Amino acid sequence: MSTATIDPVSPAPAGTPARAPMTSVRKTALAAGVLYLISFVSIPTLALYSGVKDPNYLLGSGPDTPALVGGLLEVIVALAGVGTAVILYPVVKRQHQGIALGFVGTRTLEGAGIIAGVVALMTVVSLRQAGVGAAGLVTAHALTSMYGWAFLFSQSLMPALNAMLLGSLLYRSRLVPRALPTIGLIGAPLLLASVIGVLFGAFSAVSAPALLLAIPIAVWEFSLGVYLVVKGFRPSPLTIGMTTAGAEPATV
Repeated sequence: MSTATIDPVSPAPAGTPARAPMTSVRKTALAAGVLYLISFVSIPTLALYSGVKDPNYLLGSGPDTPALVGGLLEVIVALAGVGTAVILYPVVKRQHQGIALGFVGTRTLEGAGIIAGVVALMTVVSLRQAGVGAAGLVTAHALTSMYGWAFLFSQSLMPALNAMLLGSLLYRSRLVPRALPTIGLIGAPLLLASVIGVLFGAFSAVSAPALLLAIPIAVWEFSLGVYLVVKGFRPSPLTIGMTTAGAEPATV
């Protein structure tokens, strides 16, 4: 009785659609897009942090879990934000290396500020778990205030700078439709105006004016993430040498 031998490298049966290998450019765009979308997971912290921000939080007896979950989500956002800059750097540095480095720097500062804010609120949680009671109220209020300032400079100021830096690179390189970075370039000064308004007491960070001025940047980052996941980069001279599957980016 004869035995059949299976050739592992034989072609697929006729009619089976061939799957094109994913190029390094597409992988870069996909990874950056996914991380941009992940950066929106912290939206629930608006509700999760309501308890720990209460002036009498140390005197209460409710669960600490919402605050802990909120802290975890913000750490994820911080890491995802830095990840977007690191992943995009090999591509956008071909347009302008200095601006690309600046984007990495502002993303890193943003992540550091987010984590600093999380540490402040987690310290408030620790004070309540330690049972310090009314004696720790002044310290808890100071730490909560620290979170507010950290949020203003990390999650409001830095995204405006990010939009100006990355937006200018993508607008000039045409790696994505120009409408997308245009949203970011328009939203950046609006968000800066919001930061200045909050800084000088014109309105609070959770007021309607602050929310409205932040919407264009949110739209820019979300739409960029969706586009990179669904479409990837548009063909560009910047990606020459990166279009072969598994190819390493050429240096400039």
